[in-house]
Amino acid sequence: MNCLVFDIETVPDVELGRRLYGLERLDDAAVAKAMFARQRAESGNEFLPHIQHRVVAIACLLRSRDQIKLWSLGDLQSTEAELLARFFDGIEKYSPDLVSWNGGGFDLPVLQYRSLKAGVQAPRYWETGDEDTAFRYNNYLSRFHWRHIDLMDVLAGFQGRARASLADVAALLGFPGKLGFSGDQVWDTYLAGGLADVRRYCETDVLNTYLIYLRFQFLRGRLDGAALAGEFERVRALLRGSDEGHHAEFLNAWQALS
Repeated sequence: MNCLVFDIETVPDVELGRRLYGLERLDDAAVAKAMFARQRAESGNEFLPHIQHRVVAIACLLRSRDQIKLWSLGDLQSTEAELLARFFDGIEKYSPDLVSWNGGGFDLPVLQYRSLKAGVQAPRYWETGDEDTAFRYNNYLSRFHWRHIDLMDVLAGFQGRARASLADVAALLGFPGKLGFSGDQVWDTYLAGGLADVRRYCETDVLNTYLIYLRFQFLRGRLDGAALAGEFERVRALLRGSDEGHHAEFLNAWQALS
């Protein structure tokens, strides 16, 4: 098993909003409010187009050989470009299988737009067999290949009407879920100086995604019952060995549900 589970958190790109809508005299909060209002008027909801998102956190869980590691890329001072470069550098060096929840529908398109803006290169990610024939029929870009598994899309049978939220599937399987934080709180939390809280939330989403992925691997016969139990224990050991409060909270919630 060699996989990288990832998740991103984003905020409105208020600089782009100012340029698009002529809002140069407004502060960040007011610009974002205008962007949300415009989107709500156009589509009926406030979820901004992919190109209007700016990445502020990327969390990863790497399972490789006998190791498992959970972390957020960079630190509180890292720029968006630094986060993007770290993410794609990891793909460049290790070519892991990627695992996400709605990564094909949201995370990867946002990462692509933002990397285009930041001038980040990602040749391995964009490889489709021209340089490495192993990527011809199994690459990161194809919706139906296995080098990137978007669990939300796969479990829904690639049907939009069958999709479920990460929180709902976590609840179905007895995993902790969101722990009282949700994506619609990210912008207000970020504005209030709570980037550390946003990064912690991103890590809990990665943990839920990985636990669902393990159950999926059992479903498709890639793990048997003993191996599945062993992988769950690896995650518990990782959380027990951490001094991070949100890891302990996740473990306690998981144990309570078990």
